[in-house]
Amino acid sequence: MSNLKTHQRLHTGECPFSCSVCNMSYSRLSSLHVHQHHVHNDERSYACDVCEKAFALERDVKIHFKRMHSEVRPFRCDVCNKIFAIQIDLKRHKTIHTEEQLYHCDVCNMSFRYLKTLKDHMFRHNNDYPYPCDLCGKDLNSQSALTEHKRVHTGERPYVCNVCDKSFNKKSALKIHQRIHTGERPYVCNVCDKSFTHSGSLKCHQRFHTGERPYICDVCSQSFRMKYTLIAHQVSHTGECLFVCDACHRSYKWRTSLIKHISSSCVQRL
Repeated sequence: MSNLKTHQRLHTGECPFSCSVCNMSYSRLSSLHVHQHHVHNDERSYACDVCEKAFALERDVKIHFKRMHSEVRPFRCDVCNKIFAIQIDLKRHKTIHTEEQLYHCDVCNMSFRYLKTLKDHMFRHNNDYPYPCDLCGKDLNSQSALTEHKRVHTGERPYVCNVCDKSFNKKSALKIHQRIHTGERPYVCNVCDKSFTHSGSLKCHQRFHTGERPYICDVCSQSFRMKYTLIAHQVSHTGECLFVCDACHRSYKWRTSLIKHISSSCVQRL
């Protein structure tokens, strides 16, 4: 009976087991225990034999080894032929092609590909951000989010491209960048078949087909397909120079003007 009740929570979305530290909730008590040991336990006694990265759980070392170091990748995407070491990674990857949004927010009806993304989103409704940054006071919803945020202050860029040595402060940014070298463009428009390296680029592109212009100027009500176009437009009302050269500190209203300055006329860079 208990197994049935646990299973039914997959359909109801009930998560009765909450973490006392960060209020993340789970449908199973065992999942809560894993979370507490994995996220809130500073002790990481299981190290990878290859790269020495340490983990709190032995199972995480095994998963890490399969993902990062094993040459055995038996799970192949039937759309783009990309291969994976772990079946759940293939399942997540396939949502790129289907645009399937499996997880839905009961509060605002937004939908997400991943359960973790939905859980992170729910913090916005609960106003529950238990991890404050000691440098700027910003509150984050997890220790990992705080660690990532602090790189804005420290300038740390630990994720390095093994092809061109360009570095990034987020692993996801490195992954997107590497598609420049691999040529992978997994996000395909279902109208014209144009492909993109990033899901956000596809979403912006699709607005050319739908006519959607969600970004509206609060001064003149002109609408735009992309947020950066709205920001550039608003300069015409404010006169503000948003784009500043890091070398000589000259400022410009338009990003194109800053790029031209950097590439041709900045004395500090010559």
